[in-house]
Amino acid sequence: MIEEPYRWLEAIAHRREYVRDQIRTATPVLAMSLPEGVLMVAAGTGQSKVFEIFDRHIGGAFGHPADVERLRQAAIDAAHVEGFTRAAEDVTLRRLVGFGLGPLVKSQFEHVYGAPILAEWLFAEAGTSPAEDVLMRLHFHGAFRMCDGGVGVAAPDPDKERLAEQWIREEAPGRRGLEAASRLLLQAWWLLEAGKPLGTGRPDEGAREEGWRQATRDKVLELALLERASTRRSKVRWLTPGEAGLA
Repeated sequence: MIEEPYRWLEAIAHRREYVRDQIRTATPVLAMSLPEGVLMVAAGTGQSKVFEIFDRHIGGAFGHPADVERLRQAAIDAAHVEGFTRAAEDVTLRRLVGFGLGPLVKSQFEHVYGAPILAEWLFAEAGTSPAEDVLMRLHFHGAFRMCDGGVGVAAPDPDKERLAEQWIREEAPGRRGLEAASRLLLQAWWLLEAGKPLGTGRPDEGAREEGWRQATRDKVLELALLERASTRRSKVRWLTPGEAGLA
């Protein structure tokens, strides 16, 4: 009986290592607040990584496709229940992640006799202005955090994730247009994907631009703009590279 808590802690540590090993080769998801809305960027092999969640909400994920789909459906269901019992404008990321998805993922991770969720998420909520946008990061163990400065990154390596966010925030003031922001996020995507330095020794602009173009040639590029002033029923506009000025 005395040994049981220690066995549980050991099992949790092993699960953490197992999940990190399973998702370490996943490709990142990035988001940035713009005057028009929230831009989310990802690239993969064909399995969707970016999804519309609800009226003002979008999510991006990486990991096992089945677990990504499981959490996507859980997020949609929770948002619709919240919208039905309250009102559409009362559906917030803080409630969805803090009271719904976060506890669900944490419980699944700590239940050592079941399979953990092999996926991580980045969520965004469009406000009436960029200052009111909310970006949240949900980890495989249920921990979540608010992303600062209108920039969010979800990557397998937590340290590189923070460095990428910091670099994008530093570069963002001069790149708030759709084309410039798309290029910035894709350059950051390439730095993460290729294991390039994000601080000292970072490749120059030309190398970064060439890098992401070469790296995405055999991948499906996803560019989604969650529009804050759209009158359409769906506020997510899926952009082609040409529409984003990348062609």
